Amino acid sequence: MKWCDGAADCALHARDVRAVWQGLLARAGRGELEDPAKPGTSLSSSDLVNKIAFRKFYQADYAGLATAIVGMDASKPLPASPTSIAPLPLATPVFCSDWHLPVRGYQRYALLVAMMNTTAPDLPYLLPLHMAAACLGAPTANPQHRLDAHGAPPILVSNALHDPATGYPWAVSVARQLGRSGVLLTYEGHGHGSVTSGPCTEDAVDNYLIDLAVPPRGASCPAVLS
Repeated sequence: MKWCDGAADCALHARDVRAVWQGLLARAGRGELEDPAKPGTSLSSSDLVNKIAFRKFYQADYAGLATAIVGMDASKPLPASPTSIAPLPLATPVFCSDWHLPVRGYQRYALLVAMMNTTAPDLPYLLPLHMAAACLGAPTANPQHRLDAHGAPPILVSNALHDPATGYPWAVSVARQLGRSGVLLTYEGHGHGSVTSGPCTEDAVDNYLIDLAVPPRGASCPAVLS
């Protein structure tokens, strides 16, 4: 929204972005929003958030998201109908194996939903909430724990400062737990994944993979403007 306010070429410029987006969420919840990829079929609220918005955030494609929103907003409403439950992603077994998510009843789940709606009111039904439900009763082979990297060779940790999926504080925590072995390279841009974000990060990663050479502690790479 901040980007669109200052970008004259944003497809939603001078409009109330939040109001338009909330309108789409409401239409999706009633089964009235058409899936742009499947004409004639409805797009669920979950897919609107995770397949449309979140994927655009992965690429930091704000212009593309604004254009997609305008297109859906202008589409003719479908007849209201119950929306189907979105299929779980293929990564579900991996997620359940790596995360211990104790939800011991509906009350606890409802608290998680309320917390996410308060924290991110414009992005309900985010994937972590799906996983909390999908992993109920699943075995956890590798639950969260502090890292033990004593005696490990240099380990390069690279993360974007504004990453929508693996938050930057996580990378800071990992590098800290790695101790002397860990070196954090900060990409000062947006999007998920920083390895190919310009020559600065590419050179740093290449040097590490080829020669096990890490940049100085506190190193960062400037954002690449597209």
